[in-house]
Amino acid sequence: MGRSVRGDAAARSSRTALPPNPWGGRRRARVGLLGGSFNPAHEGHRHIALLALKLLALDEIWCLVSPQNPMKPRSGMAGLAERLAGARAVARGHPRIRVTAIERNLGTRYTADTVAALRRRFPNIRFVWLMGADNLVQISRWNRWTRIFQLLPVAVLDRSPYSERALAAKAARRFARFRQPPQASRRLVERAPPAWVFLHTRLHPASATAIRTRRRGRRP
Repeated sequence: MGRSVRGDAAARSSRTALPPNPWGGRRRARVGLLGGSFNPAHEGHRHIALLALKLLALDEIWCLVSPQNPMKPRSGMAGLAERLAGARAVARGHPRIRVTAIERNLGTRYTADTVAALRRRFPNIRFVWLMGADNLVQISRWNRWTRIFQLLPVAVLDRSPYSERALAAKAARRFARFRQPPQASRRLVERAPPAWVFLHTRLHPASATAIRTRRRGRRP
């Protein structure tokens, strides 16, 4: 005898449902979101995560390893499993740095959609978006980029040589009146968006692009 319509619907739902939340949906925490391809992950990512934990008074950093950045070509992009493993190796088991490919489970492709989905799924967590100054330069090219600023606070960490260009970029001008002073950074995650801060921090020389170039140069 065939399945009932209700049984078929339940089966489809079970296949598409998100896996159980490993961190607790009711948990309260202050979390920084560090998204990217991590192609490959490097010490600069860890450097940013540790700085953000300290400067923004966060409980955790979630490294969101993107299945496929829509702004980057698939050519030259390592597989997701490899990039996840690399990010976890760089995190070196730090108890407050979590590496995840949660976008794969959420079914989101663009940052604006990912942020909205995370806020729905974790209603008690206060999120702040983390990015380097290079991303502030070009975030205005992202899909519905203004919505990111409207959904959660944003912390921009200095990255040479992008500082001057970042602070003159379209996004910085658009949200200029919502920029917070660096001394308010520890309270940024508590502020209602839009709110953002630019942090002049100790720089780290690591670059994913440079690492990929060196690797290609070593190939026979």
